[in-house]
Amino acid sequence: MDIREIMNALPHRYPFLLLDRVTNMEKGKHLTALKNVTVNEEFFNGHFPSLPVMPGVLIIEALAQAGGILALQDLGGELGNRKIFFMSIEKAKFRKPVIPGDQLRLEVSVERRRSTIWKMEGKAYVDDALVADALMQAMITE
Repeated sequence: MDIREIMNALPHRYPFLLLDRVTNMEKGKHLTALKNVTVNEEFFNGHFPSLPVMPGVLIIEALAQAGGILALQDLGGELGNRKIFFMSIEKAKFRKPVIPGDQLRLEVSVERRRSTIWKMEGKAYVDDALVADALMQAMITE
């Protein structure tokens, strides 16, 4: 999926759309997406001007957006009138800082699905280094 297809699927827009491309997807099971981290990101103005580091919460948000794309593919590919609500996050760990010039590789896998509730494992990498991971749960409503 390119950025246009991502924007058709998710309601997020700049500066909160945190995916640039989906590179691999196995419907209902696994998805890999990319986020190019540039010095022009709004959050670097305040986090931190002398040492720009991507906030961990935004790495988790990028993983959640990737998970949203994966879940929506099971429902026809577009959000439509549905809403996605982040329900919980467990075992979040931030292992290395993400800085301008990095490319985040976001990998999400379905752990469990019950009706409209999805639980996914998310892992974020820069090159081959794991920089963050978490278990996330979300609900898609009509």
